[in-house]
Amino acid sequence: MIALTATTLFTPLERIEQPLLLVEDGTIVELTSRVRREVPRNCRTVDFGDGILAPGFVDIHIHGGAGHDVMEAGADALPPLERLLASHGVSSYLPTTVTAPMDATLSALARLADAIEAADRNSHSTDRPTGDLRARPLGIHLEGPFISHSRRGVHPPANLLTPSLAAFDRFWQAARGHIRVITIAPELPGAIEVMAEAAARGVCVSMGHSDADLNAARAGFAAGGRHATHTFNAMRPLDHRDPGILGEVLADSRLSADIIADGIHLDPLIVVLFLRAKGADAAVLITDATAATGMPDGRYRLGALEVEVKDGRCLAEGKLAGSVLTMDRAVRNVMQFAQWDLQQAVRLATVNPARVVNLNNGGLKKGGSLEASATADLVVLSASGEVRSTIIRGAGI
Repeated sequence: MIALTATTLFTPLERIEQPLLLVEDGTIVELTSRVRREVPRNCRTVDFGDGILAPGFVDIHIHGGAGHDVMEAGADALPPLERLLASHGVSSYLPTTVTAPMDATLSALARLADAIEAADRNSHSTDRPTGDLRARPLGIHLEGPFISHSRRGVHPPANLLTPSLAAFDRFWQAARGHIRVITIAPELPGAIEVMAEAAARGVCVSMGHSDADLNAARAGFAAGGRHATHTFNAMRPLDHRDPGILGEVLADSRLSADIIADGIHLDPLIVVLFLRAKGADAAVLITDATAATGMPDGRYRLGALEVEVKDGRCLAEGKLAGSVLTMDRAVRNVMQFAQWDLQQAVRLATVNPARVVNLNNGGLKKGGSLEASATADLVVLSASGEVRSTIIRGAGI
């Protein structure tokens, strides 16, 4: 058993001073305070000094990093990305597809399913390798091809599909049931039926890349849509006489929503307004990161697309095409843009995304939170939100 100590711990819903966290076999056994309980004598103690313990970050929308795209063929793409994620405090993530030809998407889904199942087997192994800390893929985010032509962003128009149950089932079978999020435009013909079926299968149905008016957005919500993808980006703009999908997303407290808080996709003032509208319960941070993340300026892949990165901007066809944002930076940006404290900002990268995509049924016990019997996924932060250390299923201590 290992005893972790620090100055402060965020569960993240509660703040505990002088915490004592006991970990055994990748699981949190007990969480208390050293004010109430002494460190057990039979434990190896790891003291993080003035650090802050928090749940490991969860990124539910990421296309790549460290020079690799998640849709690449071969087994070499994900490990470098997962090491990069771990270095930025991310313990679990959803590899996210981009619209591509059907065969390419089916092949990518099958490879990602292999990776998810391998990560699950390794996490239960007593012979886990040490010194190779990697974030774990816990499901797939299917972004496209059921999206609006007019709000497609850089998704290839030739590969967009009209939503159909037959096409969705092909994706589902290729992914062997590991699809956890689907981004879909609710106004498209056939979308309502696909949304209802996806929701029935336990998928988080997220409305995005959409030109939906208010009625279409509300119909999507009624059919099972309960989240919004990179709010404001690739969406019908908000108009005071035609509120559209953005009006529904911002006003309906039952809908959660995510944003790319890099200061490029959204002006910092819009981040503030979004956070005021959705609050600490329903707001989620994503990175939408591409292969260029963690790399120098240059040309990289986003699915079948070539993306040029310069001065922090990812561009294809003259449009923004993902980001080079990391989750720890997104947390710090929320602190800077909205003057939120670290505990509030951490919530948007931990318990909120885990709850939105129901990771408790995806290999993460009590996902995004620190409590007894939860998976021992943690990040150690400075008071300003800098990552000092990451722990994944108890490894990395």
